[in-house]
Amino acid sequence: MTVKIVKIGTVEFGTPDLPVIAGPCVIESREHTLRLAEALKTITGRLGLPFVFKSSFDKANRTAATAYRGPGCEAGLLILAEVKTQFNIPVLTDIHRPEQAQKVAQVVDAIQIPAFLCRQSDLLVAAAQTGKPVNVKKGQFLAPGDMQNVVQKLEQAGNRDILLTERGVQFGYNNLVSDMRSIAIMRKTGYPVIFDATHSAQLPGGKGDATGGIRQYIPVVARAAVAAGCDGIFLEVHDNPDQARSDSATQWPLDKLEQLLIELKMIRSTIQSFYSRLKTD
Repeated sequence: MTVKIVKIGTVEFGTPDLPVIAGPCVIESREHTLRLAEALKTITGRLGLPFVFKSSFDKANRTAATAYRGPGCEAGLLILAEVKTQFNIPVLTDIHRPEQAQKVAQVVDAIQIPAFLCRQSDLLVAAAQTGKPVNVKKGQFLAPGDMQNVVQKLEQAGNRDILLTERGVQFGYNNLVSDMRSIAIMRKTGYPVIFDATHSAQLPGGKGDATGGIRQYIPVVARAAVAAGCDGIFLEVHDNPDQARSDSATQWPLDKLEQLLIELKMIRSTIQSFYSRLKTD
């Protein structure tokens, strides 16, 4: 089925293209963020893939109390604003509290709602009322059809620039699985569906005081999601994942990104050609 085209800056979701939302999980420093943004823009530009930069100024749902959360809202927004202006790329970041929405909307091109908070009505309404596109990650605890209720909250708040993101579902303790049917189910809302390949490889709480992961399976689920018809791919990327200050087990290595995106682009092209032939036969 066709879905509404949703724009983040100049990047369109819901078209035959395969937009990429990517960046380090959390802002670690100004220098690191700018370096990653430049590298990601170069790689996606070389491959002709539309690109939206993502990083978080605060990771409010870390497993341990002592875990690094980020530079905070004020400092983080200054860095994201610099990414946007210096590299002329759209920027997305997440919020955790309703009162952050308007301030964040003054800087970014789209607001993201974390998976754990996807049913928080006040947060959804605050994000919707900024007028910015809203990307909602499906909670690990939700069936894909339940996201229709999330969509209705956003629409009733006056926003119809909506993206939904699949990021795996809880399967017993400390494990996630990706059900590719969820892409088709959530697209029935009429909005584009993104696939978060890196968070889908998490093992929540798998290290006791930190989230673990199985990075080696990120390409497997990413390829499957593109073949299943997702409208974009979400990847957290780091130049030294093992030393990353958040989600070190599942950030994708920068030096392996281009090859993965080449594969995904080829799959996308094959799928688009297949459906084009069906329409003409």
